[in-house]
Amino acid sequence: MSKVNPDPFTTRPEIDGTFGVVTSTHWIATAVGMGILEKGGNAFDAGAATAFTLQVVEPHLNGPGGDVPIIVHDIKRGRTEVICGQGPAPAGATIAHYKSEGLEMVPGTGLLAACVPGTFETWMLLLRDYGTMRLRDVLEPAIAYARDGYPLVERASATIRTVEQLFRKYWTTSAAVYLPNNEVPKPGTIFTNKQLAETYTRILKEAESSGGDRVAQIEAARKAWSQGFVAEAIDGFCRTQEVMDVSGSPHRGVLDADDMARWQPTVEAPLTYDYGRYTVCKAGVWSQGPVMLQQLALLKGFQLDGLDPAGPEFIHLQIECAKLAYADREKFYGDPKFTDIPISTLLSDAYNDERRKLISDKASLDFIPGSVEGFGAVVKLRRQEGHREAVGAMGAGEPTVGRFGEVRGDTVHFDIIDQAGNMISATPSGGWLQSSPVIPELGFCLGSRAQMFWLEENHPASLAPGKRPRTTLSPTMALHDGEPYLAWGSPGGDQQDQWITQFFLRHVHAKLNLQEAIDAPAWHSEHFPISFWPRTARPGVLVVENRVPKATVDALQGRGHIVEIGPDWSEGRLTAASKVGRRRRAAANPRGMQGYAAGR
Repeated sequence: MSKVNPDPFTTRPEIDGTFGVVTSTHWIATAVGMGILEKGGNAFDAGAATAFTLQVVEPHLNGPGGDVPIIVHDIKRGRTEVICGQGPAPAGATIAHYKSEGLEMVPGTGLLAACVPGTFETWMLLLRDYGTMRLRDVLEPAIAYARDGYPLVERASATIRTVEQLFRKYWTTSAAVYLPNNEVPKPGTIFTNKQLAETYTRILKEAESSGGDRVAQIEAARKAWSQGFVAEAIDGFCRTQEVMDVSGSPHRGVLDADDMARWQPTVEAPLTYDYGRYTVCKAGVWSQGPVMLQQLALLKGFQLDGLDPAGPEFIHLQIECAKLAYADREKFYGDPKFTDIPISTLLSDAYNDERRKLISDKASLDFIPGSVEGFGAVVKLRRQEGHREAVGAMGAGEPTVGRFGEVRGDTVHFDIIDQAGNMISATPSGGWLQSSPVIPELGFCLGSRAQMFWLEENHPASLAPGKRPRTTLSPTMALHDGEPYLAWGSPGGDQQDQWITQFFLRHVHAKLNLQEAIDAPAWHSEHFPISFWPRTARPGVLVVENRVPKATVDALQGRGHIVEIGPDWSEGRLTAASKVGRRRRAAANPRGMQGYAAGR
């Protein structure tokens, strides 16, 4: 008897249609984005509405005080562009100041880890220059969910429980919001943040009082944020509050209203790399995005077609290339406004032909950055022997999928393609509820991206006023034969450009569709320094899902990899969307938070 459906099993169908697709890390945000498309908005309108909703329904993963890089393809402009929503270090954020506070590293939590919040200004730029709708259209869903409530997911409840004592003892303004009725809210609780709703309602009211013009309203909203009551509240909180952080001592912040007023997001061309018939687009070296391009430049020299995407050769080659690419990230990457970065050399055939010679059939246990004369810095590797200790009790680091799949939180991601073919891929993060105390007048907290700076001179990622930290946030877009084709990404800190690369390789070389490529067994290396406090590395450690076949694990161990096995569905939270002609396809993550992501 023949099968009714001979297609391979997937956790959900790949969405396929002609109208438009929205895929995100939360079903409510996906529904909001799709609703905007159905009301006649374009992908960029839907992106703004999706993003504001994610701030509300995933407060343990992102917030208004965070940051975001975006990649867009605008049909009218006919080009792919990157919008940098990564706020810089405040004017008072000097190495000397942090050293005077007795610090050797930027704390992973608290006010000293705050950069200029980048999200709001960035969504306003997107809406103004690429969108078509009014501010009210994209803000109202988020306001309604913050005011009236939404069902709290299990992971949000667990995150609050992790930092409960911190909130009770030190961050009492956070306790006022996240411990309603003086207790940790249970999963499924209808949860509200009425102060955040009031903040966005006030911004909307001030925007609409400027008149009826769409652009004028957006500009008025920006002013309310960066030069008005929001900036004033942030300034006052940082100047007057001594906040306990992961260093074990309280500190005041250095972010002020002038920092807020001076900064605006910027638009730039993406960095690209041609990989066969694909052109992969990433944000610049102020992000870790180019580390994917460096992996592809190395992988280009190997024959991956026909390899089992869960087999030892496929995994070994990707991981060994990742080790070399991430070593270069540590040595060379930083804000190009402050430091010359030899990215053209790092992506060149000559450079990668030499680097590729370092890859053998054995796992490398060495940390080997490349050498480009006159560039980069000496990297002092801080090794973490044995198990990495969780620092979640103080909320430190970027909340991300940890070893063995435990989730201390996460970032968020979404991809949207509309009927006209406009595309957006965005990875908002920062300002999660465990990063610093809630500012009571606003209902949200500041981010902690400054923890990615080094408090050492003469490094591309050294702390300096006005400098962007090297973010791990890494949306991706690809053209196929010159035509915009694919948008995808994942939360996950340093792991983002490992999972993003694996997805792409499975799709291109193993011919898996979007959902199959997401559902396939995945893995990550911890060989290089993590970007977050406490900045340690675990050389040679390779963490794989339990679904990776035992024969593959045995073969990888035989090659010298230190393999640790996590739960079946523990690696990554990818979403992806594609377009070919009139067809729009999308897929979403089943991992970690079952049923937590949705595509349409």
